[in-house]
Amino acid sequence: MADISSNFLGIKSPNPFWLASAPPTDKAYNVERAFEAGWGGVVWKTLGEEGPPIVNVNGPRYGAIWGADRRLLGLNNIELITDRDLYVNLREIKEVKKKWPDRAMIVSIMVPCEEASWKAILPLVEETGADAIELNFGCPHGMSERGMGASVGQVPEYIEMVARWCKANTRMPVIVKLTPNITDIRYPARAAQTGGADAVSLINTISSITSVNLDNFSPEPSIDGKGSHGGYCGPAVKPIALNMVAEIARDAETANLPISGIGGITTWRDVAEFLALGTGNVQVCTAAMTYGFKIVEEMITGLENWMDDQGHKTLDDVIGRAVPNVTDWQYLNLNYVSKAKIDQDSCIKCGRCHIACEDTSHQAITSLVDGQRQFEVIEEECVGCNLCVNVCPIEDCITMEQLPAGSMDKRTGESVPEIYANWTEHPNNPSSSG
Repeated sequence: MADISSNFLGIKSPNPFWLASAPPTDKAYNVERAFEAGWGGVVWKTLGEEGPPIVNVNGPRYGAIWGADRRLLGLNNIELITDRDLYVNLREIKEVKKKWPDRAMIVSIMVPCEEASWKAILPLVEETGADAIELNFGCPHGMSERGMGASVGQVPEYIEMVARWCKANTRMPVIVKLTPNITDIRYPARAAQTGGADAVSLINTISSITSVNLDNFSPEPSIDGKGSHGGYCGPAVKPIALNMVAEIARDAETANLPISGIGGITTWRDVAEFLALGTGNVQVCTAAMTYGFKIVEEMITGLENWMDDQGHKTLDDVIGRAVPNVTDWQYLNLNYVSKAKIDQDSCIKCGRCHIACEDTSHQAITSLVDGQRQFEVIEEECVGCNLCVNVCPIEDCITMEQLPAGSMDKRTGESVPEIYANWTEHPNNPSSSG
């Protein structure tokens, strides 16, 4: 059986599944239940500096987006960092780490952007025996208005500065948690690396308003008739997270920077995709909050079975395998031609492919053949966009078939070229030398 044990920054855990810094990791009771269920590690919910605890709202803290079947697609939260006493948290972290030495214990930290504040909290965390710290530079609400969280993560110079402070004042590995609320994720990642950070984790939540209450006209969740932007997470943010992870993994300056992947991870397949794009492990939150801690059992079994089926013996066989295949649009092969093909035996004649193509695409699918209701691809009009594949409710009913080199593309009336060609050399490109 495949070995899914993890060694991230020298931190060993029985699997690559960590719980992200969030309500599920706010106290010893939760964390121990998570370890009993099989989680390989946790990032303890973000600690603040010594003094009066953070004050959270006492009303609703979450807004949500659901699919047609009421399945949770996205969760918006307005909760802040831990509202429990710093020393209570530190005591529990130490106790849990001592009891579960084989599990990864990472502590998330957020204090004011002053060196003295970081120097004060680091030895307190270090004394717990924690394996590493995660600098929370991602929280987009509440704390960012106080000059912390995303307000630091959006300024590369601040990221570099605080990372340097931490590396100079602790033995623990330093992970920088990045905000997605930025134009180009490569710049904060480079700053973290320049500051000496051992790794980055991403993505943190996306600044958002999920809905508006149309009875009292306030954003949800509504607190006494008022609402605020919050942090968006869950399956809906996975594509954004994968893209940002890939940007860091394929950037020449950060290609060797370890990454802990976060963002909408719910199934073993999600995990495999993050690993393939270069993450060394993953962090999960919304899935655990939706389905409970035991969801990790399905992740473990699924990942092991897939790796066995594919002949992957360890995580290293998977990590980064997809990175070389991520490119910029201008380098895609313009001589690759494919056409949609509909399996008539699988087709339930719902007509969704025809409607989508007829109304919004290329009028390349029939609705009638010899006067009978039937959906077939008109090759002379098909551009291979695969919209029909994505709207079809029957899996594999419509597939995309590549036209072999030398065959005739009925849409253009030309033979499919054998050679690779991209936009940089296309005659229509004003910058092309051709």
